[in-house]
Amino acid sequence: MTPHLPIPTVGADVSGPDTMKRVRRAAAALTSNWVFLALVVLVVAFSLQAGGTFLNADNFRNILFNASGTILLAVGTAYLIIGGQLDLSIGSVLVFSQVIAAKTIVAVSGSAESGYPNAGAAITLGIAVALAVGAAWGLLNGVLVTRLKIPSFIITLGTLGMGLGLAQVITKGTDVTGLPPQMVTGIGMRQVLGLPLPVWIAAAVAVVAGLVLARTQFGRYTYAIGSNAEGARRSGIKVTRHQVVLFTMMGALAGLAGVLDVARYTTTQVSGHSADNLVAIAAVIIGGASLFGGRGTIFGTAVGVMIPAVLNNGLVIVNVQPFWQTVAIGAILIVAVAVDDIKRRQQLRAS
Repeated sequence: MTPHLPIPTVGADVSGPDTMKRVRRAAAALTSNWVFLALVVLVVAFSLQAGGTFLNADNFRNILFNASGTILLAVGTAYLIIGGQLDLSIGSVLVFSQVIAAKTIVAVSGSAESGYPNAGAAITLGIAVALAVGAAWGLLNGVLVTRLKIPSFIITLGTLGMGLGLAQVITKGTDVTGLPPQMVTGIGMRQVLGLPLPVWIAAAVAVVAGLVLARTQFGRYTYAIGSNAEGARRSGIKVTRHQVVLFTMMGALAGLAGVLDVARYTTTQVSGHSADNLVAIAAVIIGGASLFGGRGTIFGTAVGVMIPAVLNNGLVIVNVQPFWQTVAIGAILIVAVAVDDIKRRQQLRAS
């Protein structure tokens, strides 16, 4: 005989502790996965609207290629935001790094008439220079923030202007050209297993960064500092040094993104990265990180990067003005911040 289950009577309290726990778990699952679901919905919608024009390997390859630089910037931004900091200077650091790297490559590679005899060594040196220059800017940001005790928002707003201004002084406002074509054939457009090399580089950085954040002491310290910097300091974590390392990492990744950008176009883009900081920050927040620090993942950040990349590509294919992308991303960002605020309030009530 089948046992009879108790049936709540009219007016009975069905909001007991177990029911509320299930509701909270369901809400948490929904808010943690909604960004990925939004990405899936976008892909399905554009596939239905544009058919094979959108849903084909070449188009997805282009989407990944276009997103590769943003992923590098977003990974560094994710570490900073999770650690309770912010960097508005990454676009300028990228431009300054690529300008110095490009000038180094042009100076060392030789002339076009001679066939760029030192192209290989010049490109290797240029990549190293871009990483070093970017890391130096990040180190400067970190030292200024931690030593002067001024909010990172203000410090990096200042270095944003410094980096871009110096790049314009060095180049006199014009882009650096004359780089060897091996930059494109060897790096920018080189195909590896059907995907451009920059995509693989961005994916490798994201995977390593995700593992470090999730499974190492460095990652745990980053979460702890973002959640409560003073508590982390009292527990023995060297907060100042850790924050400087986070800014230095951010700078190095901006330098890497800059030199890959040069490899794609064989020229610098002094005026082409003014919104990089906002795009990276939006991707991290859309991906589930908290503006208040202490929460976020690299997987969520990668999904947050792909949403505007897919949106921009799909809008162009279906002949919608790409300016609508800005409207859509702004709306998604507001939703993401609202969800973050809801989570924070739930946690405060639970505690």
